[in-house]
This record gives sequence, structure tokens and C-alpha cells, in this order.
Amino acid sequence: MQCPECIAAARAALPKRPSALARAFRPGSSVPVVSYSILALTLVVFALQWITQGAVTSALAYFPPLTAFEPWRMLTVALVHSDNSIFHIVFNMYSLWVLGPLLESLIGRARFAAVYVLSALGGSVAVLWLAPLSVVVGASGAIFGLLGAFFVIQRRLGGRNVQLVVIIAINLALGFLIPGVSWQSHIGGLLVGAVLAWIMLRTRRADQQRRQAVLIGLVGLALIAATAVRLALF
Repeated sequence: MQCPECIAAARAALPKRPSALARAFRPGSSVPVVSYSILALTLVVFALQWITQGAVTSALAYFPPLTAFEPWRMLTVALVHSDNSIFHIVFNMYSLWVLGPLLESLIGRARFAAVYVLSALGGSVAVLWLAPLSVVVGASGAIFGLLGAFFVIQRRLGGRNVQLVVIIAINLALGFLIPGVSWQSHIGGLLVGAVLAWIMLRTRRADQQRRQAVLIGLVGLALIAATAVRLALF
């Protein structure tokens, strides 16, 4: 027989089991926390867009003439979506929900985050060069970066990617056919995602990880340099 106090003391002495959320963020966990975190953050921002009646949209959307003064807009553009149509965010977040966990499991969390962020930046750089007077919102550049990366990886692994090519082609075509869709960000994100995946495949060995990090960093620097050159030409 044990008194209630003894039982409570024994339970308190036991090592505490980490929460499900803490276990999900462990390095060995298979939970795609980066994909889900981006999705959740984007949905929160979309809710704020509605609550603030466009104030958040104006603060985070990308307008190329503001690049020199507010460069962070080149990335925050991926968090805001059209508040006139629910289909914009639904399409992008559904694509992230389907493709994100798969790609994140293939390349890892840090690489996946790099592909998403740099593809979003690549989409903004393309807008800066090709449509410098347009106002852009949406994560389409980042989503197309995931498509480009997955295409390169799937092709290298020998998988059949005819359906993926069709999906990419249809979505690129819609960017040219539907008014108000930024085909520039689609192409920019697609190219950056493909290049990053190519780098990762060429530097897969353990002794090449530092070289891989350097090359990924150089892609980021190249995008920054392209931004600086374009701003100099304004």
C-alpha cells in the first residue's frame, strides 16, 4: 500500500514525456513541420488580410518600385493572397499540402525551406525584371519552385514525370491566359527550384555538404545581385 503523497512524488520523479508538438520538431521525426508551419502561417496571414480589410495586404504585397526601401516584400509576398477570390489561396495551399510533405521528406527540412524561400525570391526577381510596375501577391513563385525541384529530383530517380510535366505546363499556360496572374513569378520560381534541386543532387555525399551549402548560398547571392542590377537600371 502507498499513500497518495508517495504516489504523487514517484510520478513527479519520472522523466516527463515530451509533447506531441515537441516530438514532431525533433530531428529524427518524419513530420513535415516546415510544410505545415508555412501553411499555417499563410492561413493566419490570410485571416488577418480579411480582418484588417486590406491593410496587411498593402503592407506585405510586392510592388517593385518599393524594393529599394522595403526589400522584405520580395519574400512576404508569399504570405499574402488575393482577398477578392478564395481560389487563389486554396490552390496554392492545396499544392503545398500535397507536394510539400513529399518533397520535404526527400530533401530534408532545411533544404526544403531553402527551396521555398529562394523560389519565392526568384519569383519576385522575375517580376522586378519583367513586370516592374505590377503589384503581386501570392505564394505561386514558391509553389512553382517546389514543382521545379520535384521534377528534377523525380527525373534523376528515374520516375515517370509525364503527369508532372502536364501539370506544370497547364499552370504556366494559365498564367499567360488568365488576366491578373503573374506568369513572371511562376517562371522565376520554377527555374530557381529546378536549379536548387540540381545542386542538391550533384552534392549528395556527406563530404559534399559544405559545398552544397555554399552553392545554395551563391544562388541566393545571385538573386540579390540581379535585384541590385535591376534597381540600378530604374
